[in-house]
Amino acid sequence: MLAQLSSTTWEAPPVDYHALAPGIVLVGVIVVMILVDLFAPRGAKGALSSLAGIGLLGAAIPVITLAIDGTPRVLFGGAYVVDQFTLVLTGLFLLTGYIVVLMSTNVIAEGDYWEGEYYILVLSSVLGMMVMASTRDLIGIFVALELLSIPAYMLATWRKRDLKGNEAGLKYYLMGVFASAIMLYGMSLIYGFTGTTVLTEIGAKVGGDLGDSKAMVTLAIVFVLVGFGFKVSAVPFHTWAPDTYEGAPTPITAFLSTASKAAGFVALLELIFVGFYGRHDVFEPLMWALAAATMTVGNLIALRQTNVVRMLAYSGIAQAGYILAPFAVAGSSASVGVGALKAIVTYLVIYVIMNLGAFAVVIAVARKTRSAEITSFGGLFQYAPGLAVCMGIFLASLAGIPPMGGWFAKFVIFGSLVAPGTIQGYALAVLVGVNSVIAAFYYLRVVREMFMEDAPDGDLAPIRVPASISIALVLTVTITLIYGVLPGVVAHFTDSVNLVTLGR
Repeated sequence: MLAQLSSTTWEAPPVDYHALAPGIVLVGVIVVMILVDLFAPRGAKGALSSLAGIGLLGAAIPVITLAIDGTPRVLFGGAYVVDQFTLVLTGLFLLTGYIVVLMSTNVIAEGDYWEGEYYILVLSSVLGMMVMASTRDLIGIFVALELLSIPAYMLATWRKRDLKGNEAGLKYYLMGVFASAIMLYGMSLIYGFTGTTVLTEIGAKVGGDLGDSKAMVTLAIVFVLVGFGFKVSAVPFHTWAPDTYEGAPTPITAFLSTASKAAGFVALLELIFVGFYGRHDVFEPLMWALAAATMTVGNLIALRQTNVVRMLAYSGIAQAGYILAPFAVAGSSASVGVGALKAIVTYLVIYVIMNLGAFAVVIAVARKTRSAEITSFGGLFQYAPGLAVCMGIFLASLAGIPPMGGWFAKFVIFGSLVAPGTIQGYALAVLVGVNSVIAAFYYLRVVREMFMEDAPDGDLAPIRVPASISIALVLTVTITLIYGVLPGVVAHFTDSVNLVTLGR
């Protein structure tokens, strides 16, 4: 036996390092940052934010070269894929991480925080999101989820001497562990039935004759989707979000409400369109109920908020409902499914950018007011007209008012819902329209406060906006306006997005 083993020649599996390059670059930067944090003098650690930003931009270079090449790459027996879908979302995660680093630079430097660990955790979470965009395997999805979530748990409670910060991290952690347990149980049932963890193989078996296993597979799919319902803060799995967002540092709130939520939707896209597409009789009714409840509850509660961070938290819950809506009609036909997929990715891209911009304005204003109450934005146009205009653009975009990018996002959602011509699709489209009108009330309330009310205590002292936040605002405002005025730009990137096993 030993002789036989010693005579066997081992051949290394082929590895496409170009396909793995974005992750390799980011891992290298994380290692360098750990070494700098360990050995550099305390005064030099302020450069870690710059190093994090450079690393994220550096990881974007192979994303661009892979996009120029345009060849889909399949690794590890189909468990890891780099295609147009992967590249668009990987680029989105890197851009989001870069903007969050810009938003964090002054907040972290001026607070009683350890800078090294903060940026290392942010980049580690982004790395998990990048893996999520590429994996097509249940084990890979779980590993990616934990890689992006565990740093997020620590970042949420970064203000360790603040009771709200402790509450934020504890709620997020406990609910996250509970959701992971439900999701893993569902995954174990799926593996027990199919004997594989690769999504394409699961899709082929789940879409066939299930016999006596139909009830078990249905339960497994529901458990997996419910687990990710927590990650995207869908109602009724949303209870952690408002308190976590309010207690976490504002840049991390922005990170959780955009990139982390987008990663959850990426996992849902891969699971539903590749693994579970043959069981649209299970996921469509579930997604219809989740979308309707999420957008309605999120908007109704947001109407009553007096704190802008909590308002944006419930707004984010409602926005998750809009993004969930196309899943409810995706199984009607392959062509409708492709349209739903493109609508979801398009909405994700625009939502992430406009929400990041809104939080950047909140950070800038809070530097003066030390408050996140909506009334603290009173008279903002009088002493900080640039910030007021930027916030107006982002809120109008979130409301779907042309020519801001949000109108195009809602347009593609409406298009995907009416495409199958079913009663369910039309009913959900009506709900999206009604909820968009409800949302306009609380978005425009902040606009009225900024442009029509007086500043609190008559304080008209100008706000000094740090250069890093100014850069973040320029990026987000520019992209939001481009997507609104020239929607063909975003459509150019998302029209080529497809999951090649759709409809199998």
